[in-house]
Amino acid sequence: MATHLRPSTAAPPTRDAPAPGAHRPREKLLSRLDRGGSPYLFIAPFFLLFAVFGLYPLGYTAWVSLHDWTISGKGDYVGLANYRQLFGDPDFWNALGNTLGMLVVATVPQLVLALIVASLLNQQLRAMTFLRLGILLPIVTSVAAVGIVFSQIFDRDAGMANGLLGLVGVHPVDWRADKWSSWLAISTMVDWRWTGYNSLIYLAAMQAIPRELYEAAAVDGAGRIRQLRSITVPMIRPAVIFTVISSTIAGMQLFTEPLIFGQGPDAISGGSLRQFQTVSMFMFEKAFRNFDYGYGSAVAWMIFLVIMLLTAINFFIVRRMK
Repeated sequence: MATHLRPSTAAPPTRDAPAPGAHRPREKLLSRLDRGGSPYLFIAPFFLLFAVFGLYPLGYTAWVSLHDWTISGKGDYVGLANYRQLFGDPDFWNALGNTLGMLVVATVPQLVLALIVASLLNQQLRAMTFLRLGILLPIVTSVAAVGIVFSQIFDRDAGMANGLLGLVGVHPVDWRADKWSSWLAISTMVDWRWTGYNSLIYLAAMQAIPRELYEAAAVDGAGRIRQLRSITVPMIRPAVIFTVISSTIAGMQLFTEPLIFGQGPDAISGGSLRQFQTVSMFMFEKAFRNFDYGYGSAVAWMIFLVIMLLTAINFFIVRRMK
């Protein structure tokens, strides 16, 4: 009996089509990651560079400050011995006092003058572009050139400053011999360089203030001084906070101006009596002149801590200004 095999007419099994929306959870997840993770990816290079060139040197300096580290290499672990020596060093406290003194003498007039200059530039004046470029010139000038020129201006025997004082009957001043005179001369250098920079920051903030506020104040009888005090200063408070903090940080790191002003073999010491030595100069002297890297690193860390403290105090005070 023969058997005939016939091909099956049944349809082959097929896969079920994916239900509508089956891939949506994955798409939503990818979209969420794109929106949430992209900003961090874009700013990651900054934090990477900051970690390499900012955090690592900071941590390494702290490590060196805990050792007796000289030019011959790493020495014994001494713990906080360098910091105890630092707190008992009168030269450090003298340098810190000089730095804070010059910080106050330079920063307060600088910011007040910058506010006045910005207020004048905020008026409808001719040749505004030329004036803005003019106040930027001190910033692009080499600090070494500025130091040399001002060292000649404040020369005891042939300086222009003493020449002007002589016109009004004041005896010549030895600008490098006394604390206050040297502070004033160095602060003048700093103010000449950075007043224009701060003026442009204030000017940019002032131009964002609505003109209607000034017009309404003028209708109410407020003069220019009252408008500056009641409208301008409160409205540019973020810019004021920025300039105060940045000026504080720069003032605590003051180095080139007093170094060039000092001249001679006692330049890094801030004069024969250390009358204008800053903490940055003191750190340089200990680390790169005496080759005591452990002690110099301790000084560097103290500068960092003082800057953080002053920045916090400035931020707290300025934020609560009415």
